[in-house]
Amino acid sequence: MAASASPDGASERLVIENCALATVDAHDTEYATGHVVVAGNIIESVGAGKAPEGLANVVRRIDGTGHLVTPGLINTHHHFYQWITRGLATDHNLFNWLVALYPTWARIDAPMLAAATQGSLGMMVKGGVTTASDHHYVFPQGSGDLVGAELAAAAEIGARITLARGSMDRSEKDGGLPPDFAVETTEGALLATEEAIDTHHDASFGSMVHIAAAPCSPFSVSTELMRQGAELARRKGVRLHTHGSETVEEEKFCHELFGMGPTDYFESTGWLGDDVWMAHCVHMNDSDIAAFARTGTGVAHCPSSNARLAAGIARVPDLLAAGVPVGLGVDGTASNESGELHTELRNALLINRLGAHREAALNARKALRLGTYGGAQVLGRTAEIGSLEAGKLADLVLWKLDGLGHSSIADPVTALVFGPAAPVTLSLVGGRPVVEDNHLSNVDEDAIARTARAEAQRLARIAAEG
Repeated sequence: MAASASPDGASERLVIENCALATVDAHDTEYATGHVVVAGNIIESVGAGKAPEGLANVVRRIDGTGHLVTPGLINTHHHFYQWITRGLATDHNLFNWLVALYPTWARIDAPMLAAATQGSLGMMVKGGVTTASDHHYVFPQGSGDLVGAELAAAAEIGARITLARGSMDRSEKDGGLPPDFAVETTEGALLATEEAIDTHHDASFGSMVHIAAAPCSPFSVSTELMRQGAELARRKGVRLHTHGSETVEEEKFCHELFGMGPTDYFESTGWLGDDVWMAHCVHMNDSDIAAFARTGTGVAHCPSSNARLAAGIARVPDLLAAGVPVGLGVDGTASNESGELHTELRNALLINRLGAHREAALNARKALRLGTYGGAQVLGRTAEIGSLEAGKLADLVLWKLDGLGHSSIADPVTALVFGPAAPVTLSLVGGRPVVEDNHLSNVDEDAIARTARAEAQRLARIAAEG
């Protein structure tokens, strides 16, 4: 039986029929052949068989034969600016990679970030992402309005954004990794974060922009900025985000500097809670996992980046078994040059099967849940997105699975996760197309590529000049 909602009867409707459906709802409801009706920006009905008869104002009807419909993918951790520094320091671990790239990143300006945003976000959206979180923490003096430039560039693409306004105030002279000229003052970072929240955060249903408070990491941020950043976020009612427990070097750093491991340090600074999510969380013991579960702290799992930087394998099966919210992240494209989240469904499954749980670690449907509903949990938006249910926002993807690459895989979810990257026939954000026939709907992809290439070359020249 189809579920249904009743939005304004005057809403224009879009109907998709004859498709397989993976709703990723609480019961993992699936339909071998079903329909989705979108009214305005809302999912009106989802169910088996044909759409209800007699629907008014149907402006588009799509035959989804050979396709699978899923919720839009949700990226929970990224660094958009890194699109223009891909392919560098390819044989480094995290700390050496950061030291190699910080001097270049510290020269970024607003036009560069705008170009990088469209490259990073455009690539993800082409691959089924409808909501993306970006952690931007590099704010060189004189670089212009970086937050405004990023959000304007993202708006042209048409995806939902959680911009985690990052910051760094611990430079080389204070025992951190960033160069001295690449950081802000503690007071300046807090004031700028508050301004970003006040100017851009929209907490309404269906919002296109959320802002989070996001000091970068324990090794680039002072304890004072961590504490005050948490206080600011909670005073403003926004979420908190940072990097945590990514490498063994970070673990050693925290013990040497703070006399405790990363999770205990985070708890001491107010950084555990159901309004917090951490990127990576690779090196966590049972006590760490229990603390995350007890507090509802979320995790952005970035399998490709963790492999690229030789960080290790996160204990995702154990995190999920403990009840920790887990979503997927591309991470920055300087440590995941493909820049695609749909490939992370497959990589999360495969890499976690190399861990202690082996073939029982994840299956196709658990991987899909990480990339959809899990991401909505981590970003605090499960009432709006993450599953195909009546009354939720019409953020969905129509995946083409009848081509050569998937032709002999009978189960569509297995085809999507285990098979090659599936083409996107249609992707909607709030009922509006952002991808049609595997191309971005609202921007010129070739123009994005040309601009990104030019800005990457300009950044390289500036960095070389010192």
